[in-house]
Amino acid sequence: MNDKLRILLCEDDENLGMLLREFLMAKGYNVDLMTDGDKGYKAFLKGRYDLCVLDVMMPKKDGFTLAQEIRAAGAEVPIIFLTAKNLKEDVLEGFKLGADDYITKPFSMEELVSRISAILRRVRGKKDKEITVYKLGKFTFDTQKQTLTLDGGPAKKLTTKESDLLTLLCQHLNEILERNYALKSIWVDDNYFNARSMDVYITKLRKLLKDDPDIEIINIHGKGYKLIAPAEDE
Repeated sequence: MNDKLRILLCEDDENLGMLLREFLMAKGYNVDLMTDGDKGYKAFLKGRYDLCVLDVMMPKKDGFTLAQEIRAAGAEVPIIFLTAKNLKEDVLEGFKLGADDYITKPFSMEELVSRISAILRRVRGKKDKEITVYKLGKFTFDTQKQTLTLDGGPAKKLTTKESDLLTLLCQHLNEILERNYALKSIWVDDNYFNARSMDVYITKLRKLLKDDPDIEIINIHGKGYKLIAPAEDE
C-alpha cells in the first residue's frame, strides 16, 4: 500500500539520514535523502512528495526556513520536523509554520514510521469523500447531527467533543488511534490536563456504546485507543 508514497527526507547527519532512508524504504516508502536545506528545496520543486521529514538544524537553510518556502509555494504536503531541540518555543514555531508533527531526537525509527503512517492515513481520509454517517454494530452515528442511535430508537445527542472523538475513532475503526494525534486534533495541546480530559470522554463514549457487547474501546498501552466493532458487511 505504501510503495507509491514518496518521502522527502532532509537530514544533515549523513549516517542518521542513511539509516532512516534505508529503514523507511524497507517499510515500503520511496525516499529521497537531502543533506541540506538548499538541496531539499530544489528536490521538492522537482518532485512530487506525499510527506516531508525535515531536520530543523541544517546547513545553508534550516528546516523552519525550508518549511516556510514549501508552504509559500502553495504546497499542503504534510511536514514532520526532526530536531535535537525540545524547547517549547521551538515546538510552537514548528506548528505555526504548519507542521503536522514534531519529533525530538533521539527517537526510535518505529516511532517515526508510526507517526508517518498516522499522518498519511489522515491525509488520505481527507482526500476521500467525507463520511458523515457510520454504522457501528447496532448503532448509527451521524457526525453532522452529532447523534448516536441504537437500532432505530431515539437519537442521543452528543457533545461536540464526544462527537469529534468518536469520529476520530470511527476513522481508525479497528486500528490504533494515537493518543497524541487525538489530543492535537481535538484539544490542540497534548498537555496533562487535556490528556485527563480525553480519558473522561473515552469513559463517556464507552457508556454510550455499552448496549452493544460487540463494540469496545480498548486502551493500547503507551500508544492510544482502538475502537473495535464488526465491519458493516458482517
